[in-house]
Amino acid sequence: MPKTALITGTSRAVGLGFATARLLSEQDYHVILTARDLSRAESLAARLPNASAVRLDLADLATMTAAADYVAESFGRLDVLVNNASDTVDFATLSALDADLAAVQSALDIDVLGPWQLTQLLLPLLKAAPAARIVNVSSVSALQISTGLDLGASLRAPAHSFAKHALNTLTGVLASALRDTPILVNAVDPGETATHPERGDEDTARPALESARGVVWAATLPPDGPTGGLFLDSQPVLSLLPGTEKPLVRQ
Repeated sequence: MPKTALITGTSRAVGLGFATARLLSEQDYHVILTARDLSRAESLAARLPNASAVRLDLADLATMTAAADYVAESFGRLDVLVNNASDTVDFATLSALDADLAAVQSALDIDVLGPWQLTQLLLPLLKAAPAARIVNVSSVSALQISTGLDLGASLRAPAHSFAKHALNTLTGVLASALRDTPILVNAVDPGETATHPERGDEDTARPALESARGVVWAATLPPDGPTGGLFLDSQPVLSLLPGTEKPLVRQ
């Protein structure tokens, strides 16, 4: 049976999720594309040689439970979980004092609580795999909080940044909780990626396929690979394990 990978947020052909699915498919994984709009995930899955699609909304427990049931019934295990889906980024907000708390709540639901719940539901299937990998797609924005990174504002995109900071924390907590298993848990900053050409502000961003290579690296780590870290292009950025959060490389 081929290895299986489930990737959230795979509804756009130019998106990071689909680029990750393409690269894993090329490595002979059966990739399970998920999106709130099933027809969009199905359309993209049809473009890959070994793929399927299921509806999954990270704010809807019923769809997450159904997705877990599908994986259990169809494959009996899950080798890779990529928590890629993310809420709309509040780019125009530059301070926590101006944050829309409804946007913060939505970001936490989609970027933190949803992946946490989904991981719990899929954990028996991840444990059934010989050496599963969990990859949480993070953002450089989170480093504004954890390391004081200056992005030219008091707190640029506060809802997004706070949620990704919380996701990094969750990554470390899960890695610690799973330290006695073969499962490795890491976060990946994909870098500036051109996934929304309609915005017209991505002239310096790189193609999604290039950014996806770092995600796939974390998804296919060897047994002695790292866990509980934040990485960019396979290079360590920050240790996320509880009590050790510090830069792994000079900022």
